[in-house]
Amino acid sequence: MDKRRFFLEIAYFGQSYHGWQVQNNAISVQEVLNVALETLLREPIETTGAGRTDTGVHAKQLYAHFDAAPVGILAKPERFIHSLNALLPFDVAVKRLIEVADDAHARFDATHRSYEYHLHFHKDPFIYPYSCFMRDRPDVDKMNEAAQFLLGRQDFECFSKSHTQVFTNICDIRRAEWLWHNEQDLVFHITADRFLRNMVRAIVGTSLEIGLKGKPASFMQEVIKSKSRGKAGVSVPAHGLYLTEVAYPYI
Repeated sequence: MDKRRFFLEIAYFGQSYHGWQVQNNAISVQEVLNVALETLLREPIETTGAGRTDTGVHAKQLYAHFDAAPVGILAKPERFIHSLNALLPFDVAVKRLIEVADDAHARFDATHRSYEYHLHFHKDPFIYPYSCFMRDRPDVDKMNEAAQFLLGRQDFECFSKSHTQVFTNICDIRRAEWLWHNEQDLVFHITADRFLRNMVRAIVGTSLEIGLKGKPASFMQEVIKSKSRGKAGVSVPAHGLYLTEVAYPYI
């Protein structure tokens, strides 16, 4: 029987993984997913993800596609998901199996992606792996003023990890704002058509230069125009970052 294409919606806690993509000398989310799929389907499976996440970054929603014949357990989505989750480690979960068109692509068909970066200001050992602890509260109004300079289609080379091979540094940011949650936790929300490696963590670090260190809101625009990673702020720790949404026109 001919193979068909399937999308998997997954979520994972990234602390134990060197990001999404398969690595030669380190464990990744893609590797454990591929192994579980191959065990369940009893054939070699290669997944393609919606994008990379860096070491230690979490995902509340990420899609990956793979090709297989729609027979046996694949013809029973609920049973397939239950069996696959039983094979995966506790920190990786499959939420949905979706049969899609044969030319559907988890990476190239995504219309936008959203991230959150979480900060907390009350020392709490139980939330430390999920959020970045800061002793001082920043000027959030000023950081939201600076965030307006991020909006639109621009060259964001200044926030990209050095020596990254990409075809363009142009991204279209559609949302960028800081919001208080429960009056104690501060979350940065950002949505764009695509992101560069390390981009969100560098943006948050630059925002904190403005909110904590007295730089003006216009510093954000100055950094963007410079196209220099050295001009931007230090990247914040990975454990506060979550990929929260990947959107497709057909899902």
